[in-house]
Amino acid sequence: MSELKAAIIGLGLIGGSLALAIQRHGNVTVTGFDADPMTLREAQTLGVIHHTAGSAAEAAEGCDYIFFATPVNETVRMLKEAASGWNLKEGAILSDTGSTKTWIMEEARRFSGSSAVFIGGHPMAGSHKSGVRAAREHLFENAYYLLTPAGREAAPAVRKLESFLSVTKAKTAVVSAEEHDAMTAVVSHFPHVVAASLVRRLEQETEEMPFTRELAAGGFRDITRIASSDPVMWRDITLQNRDELIVQIDLWIEEMNTVREMIESGDSESIHEFYGGAKQYRDTLPAKSQGALYTTFDLNVNIPDSPGAISEIAGYLADAGISITNVRIVESRTDVFGIMVVSFQTTEDREKGRILLSDRTNYDIYIT
Repeated sequence: MSELKAAIIGLGLIGGSLALAIQRHGNVTVTGFDADPMTLREAQTLGVIHHTAGSAAEAAEGCDYIFFATPVNETVRMLKEAASGWNLKEGAILSDTGSTKTWIMEEARRFSGSSAVFIGGHPMAGSHKSGVRAAREHLFENAYYLLTPAGREAAPAVRKLESFLSVTKAKTAVVSAEEHDAMTAVVSHFPHVVAASLVRRLEQETEEMPFTRELAAGGFRDITRIASSDPVMWRDITLQNRDELIVQIDLWIEEMNTVREMIESGDSESIHEFYGGAKQYRDTLPAKSQGALYTTFDLNVNIPDSPGAISEIAGYLADAGISITNVRIVESRTDVFGIMVVSFQTTEDREKGRILLSDRTNYDIYIT
């Protein structure tokens, strides 16, 4: 088995996790580059990469696979450099991990006719932590990994890249850049706009009624969790995918106008159908895989308000060697008094936890 060489440019959570995952091949040497020298040294110390490089061009030289795990703006800048001056191996496959694809794929046309091929990529995975220390080789397991080739002529390279990425245990899917940006606008980018807007509404409301903020500790905090995301990153994503976002905002306004008219009319049947239809469709959404929004693989446990209930649950999981990433209590629900939300690293750990706790306790345990 011949040795393969891969370069990871950008060693944050995604780049570091990708570097660790592809090492599962056993015959891959990973060279890394990061603009932060400390991050670069740390990545090598942690075993995330095998070698360091003094520049992105140096990291890419002679590599079979080159991944840009950098912000889209920076990826586009480096693609321009790569097309005009990098010493790329013949047949090299370049890819990225960016959240928007149309702009990047426009730049990728510079590789048309070149011996190297660029294929856009977007692993839909994340974590509540960031940085190379948070990198985990299992991060992409059961997550969708979307690939956006420049055209049909890239099909052989796409199959080759899919084979290379198979060790991540992600689910690869091939879509166009336009399809990618439209779909992620619906299920990721627009929800971030809505979540941030809801938080801003709360902020405005608390100017008149400060106690409202205290009531937001439960369900409201959960549904607006994504509003705590990095504002710099989401500023860039919003600008890069603004055309699709404007379409979604216009459709949302139409929907809200319809809802407003329905509420104003007092039509109880329509209101019931509105909520019932939403519940019915939401309940059909997949729960065992990652989607466009970062998921914490939560397991909900309805616990009694009694001493030792939390330690009992945590103890069972610890004794079974099942790792958890977070535990929190949600109290502001209309149907129950207390929910213990246990977050796991993977969907497999969550399923093990669900089976274990179902066997050991009489608590109501479910996944939302």
